[in-house]
Amino acid sequence: MFEALAARKTHRVLGMISGTSVDGVDAALVEIDRASGAPRAKLLAFENTPFAQDVRERIFELFRPETATVDKIGYMNFLLGEIYARAAIHVIRKAGLAPADVDLIGSHGQTIWHEPEAQTQDGMPIRFTVQIGEGAVIAARTGIPTVSDFRVADMAMGGQGAPLVPFSEYLLYRRESESILLQNIGGIGNMTVLPAGASPQDVFAFDTGPGNMIIDAVASAISGGKLKCDLNGDIAARGQVDAELLAQLQKDEYYAQKPPKSTGRERFGVQYARRILETRAAHPVSDEDLLATVTRLTAWSIADAYRRFVLPVCAASELIVGGGGSYNRTLLRDLAEVFRPYGVVVRTQEDLGLNSDAKEAVAFALLADCCALGEANALPSVTGASAPSVMGKISLPPRK
Repeated sequence: MFEALAARKTHRVLGMISGTSVDGVDAALVEIDRASGAPRAKLLAFENTPFAQDVRERIFELFRPETATVDKIGYMNFLLGEIYARAAIHVIRKAGLAPADVDLIGSHGQTIWHEPEAQTQDGMPIRFTVQIGEGAVIAARTGIPTVSDFRVADMAMGGQGAPLVPFSEYLLYRRESESILLQNIGGIGNMTVLPAGASPQDVFAFDTGPGNMIIDAVASAISGGKLKCDLNGDIAARGQVDAELLAQLQKDEYYAQKPPKSTGRERFGVQYARRILETRAAHPVSDEDLLATVTRLTAWSIADAYRRFVLPVCAASELIVGGGGSYNRTLLRDLAEVFRPYGVVVRTQEDLGLNSDAKEAVAFALLADCCALGEANALPSVTGASAPSVMGKISLPPRK
């Protein structure tokens, strides 16, 4: 099907994702060079297309079983396909190219439910996940073959279907003489561990817990919905960490759960944030102190994960932070503080001359490229699957 693509050493692929923060569509057009064997990616253009507020609110409705009716899910699946397609065309034009110049699209879509732990009520271990943003619509509107719905292939092999970005991180970031950590901080935090000179089976990764999700929910609550986030961590910077509340939040059993593991809005979403806010009745705390505390919780959870699960295997020299959390100065300050005892230097993607916002979208461009070529694009050492899989479902555009 993709013989012509396989015959060429350079591919243009567009990767897209909307994450757990539901800010909008991240679209990255990359040039993938396969001349030297292992693929290398060069970013040609990147754009974030924010969701309209009413669309964002309707997506949030789909995170709650009581409001996620099948008609709403079906409609939003196709609406997001249209929105993604427009974002794709926009970033292609931004690069000075036309859709005909692009070989492939890799679209993660929007996760509305992720259940990585096996459910056994019917006598079989069933794991499931739901991503929406119809790939067939994207292919039809752009005229570009589209790979979507990546996670299900790994889950069919007994994996958690997450995290997926470590596959691209292994290809692009590994070092021969240093062990490094790559920490993405979106709605959820996830860590990839690349031991020095790592082979694919040496890589491990897992969700560390909440990233921006609780911070954003608290910022929205204390502002009466006027704020989507604590911009730059400015509010948290004016507060003090409440030690009693922090200690209570640290007791969540997820933190001690051994990898492979993944989590999401089902655990650390609006219901979790609501419980935190309800504690104020019995344990009064200022808005600033509350944000300082939940910001420190995210930083602590990352360092705690390193202490529990990484340090016994390898000592890292750097933590490279990407995602929206890398712009939160208070969170970066807290990370530097909690990692200082371990001799780990905290840097951002920008410190390396890269783009924090584009990182995950670039990953799905690489995942799509491998899928089209029939190459395994999952790391069982990361997801817990019984074998590598070729993740992604391919939607072809209409024949001309």
